[in-house]
Amino acid sequence: MSEAMPAPLNGVTVLEVGVFMAGPFATMQLADLGARVIKIENPDGGEQTRATGPMIDGESSPFARLNRNKESITLNLKSNEGKAAFKKLALTADVVVENLRPGAMRRLGLGYDDLSVDNPSLVYASASGWGQDGPLSNLAGLDIMAQARSGLMSITGYPNLPPVKIGVPICDLTTALYVSLAITAALHERNNSGKGQYIDVSLMESGVSFAVWEAGAYFANGTVGGRHGSAHQNQAPYQAVVTKDGFVTIGANTPRNWTAFCNALGLTELLDDPRYAGTYDRLQNRTPLIQSIEQRTGELTTDEVMDLLNEAGVPAAPISDFGEVFTDEHLQAREFFWDGEHPKLGKVRQLGSPMRFSRTPAVRRAAGPMLGSSNREVFAAAGYEGEELEALLAEGKADTEKAGEK
Repeated sequence: MSEAMPAPLNGVTVLEVGVFMAGPFATMQLADLGARVIKIENPDGGEQTRATGPMIDGESSPFARLNRNKESITLNLKSNEGKAAFKKLALTADVVVENLRPGAMRRLGLGYDDLSVDNPSLVYASASGWGQDGPLSNLAGLDIMAQARSGLMSITGYPNLPPVKIGVPICDLTTALYVSLAITAALHERNNSGKGQYIDVSLMESGVSFAVWEAGAYFANGTVGGRHGSAHQNQAPYQAVVTKDGFVTIGANTPRNWTAFCNALGLTELLDDPRYAGTYDRLQNRTPLIQSIEQRTGELTTDEVMDLLNEAGVPAAPISDFGEVFTDEHLQAREFFWDGEHPKLGKVRQLGSPMRFSRTPAVRRAAGPMLGSSNREVFAAAGYEGEELEALLAEGKADTEKAGEK
């Protein structure tokens, strides 16, 4: 294999004013792709995720993973000195990412219109619950609210039971991925125009963007989707079914897979049953179909079902818990997990990036930084020196030292 080249976004500098998930997860993608991400935190304890457990030796385990490959500096963006320093950093930055309440950065004099005057090539991305305008824009909006209002919770769970949220903060995470995708697109466009631009991504619209099947039904005939448990909206059998010792997911949703599925499990009588002749027939008669399937799979262990279906080439998978996922043989073989160095915790196990490049691999460097650990380096590079540099460092020094003792 040839020697690895610099990562795809090498040379791009990103300023992050992020909290919790959407902003930090977006910049984590950019950092993985080689961008220099400077995380700007409040001197008084830093970003809120630093207080999120579990804690290891006083450090947040989630923070050390969500903020890998980044640098941390502390600035009080409400002080004149802090605002001036942020503006100075933004003069040479390529990207700003923030996910505060809409208008918060603008009220500080640090919005896109403020910064792009002196740096017209700046790409500035904002993530928020409902977007930067519209009737809901001023309301507080977290992931669960976006899951609720986007319709996702209305189709998650089982019929006749209360709706549930998806197990991960899916609107936060998808917003982050859209933000990072939009930024890379804007940087590419900038290569031609020389101009930056403003990007507005909302949790709600990110959630609604998933409703492909539901939109297909509603805009075709007005059908409103509902909750189907683990079953697919439009296809069957495509869901989890019971086994002798648990559950297994199956996807016998094509003519080939349906035939192979029935043959593999000894359910050939279903092939001759007119209720299950075609894809639509199987969907319409899903309840008796699944009952017949589970009569058979309930006689077998999960491993036995998996062996039979894998041998037949039918899509199937067990339902793994995260103890099994984080020790998964397949992921280990693909070296998905890696260790990031942390000055206090040593090696911190990281989730890998799903993006695999043949020449310019994703960055695997460091765990999330200590609060303010890059203050001197970043401010000096921005042109601060002498008494001016020391004064800026002193503004947040006491608070960052206090935070390190917590």
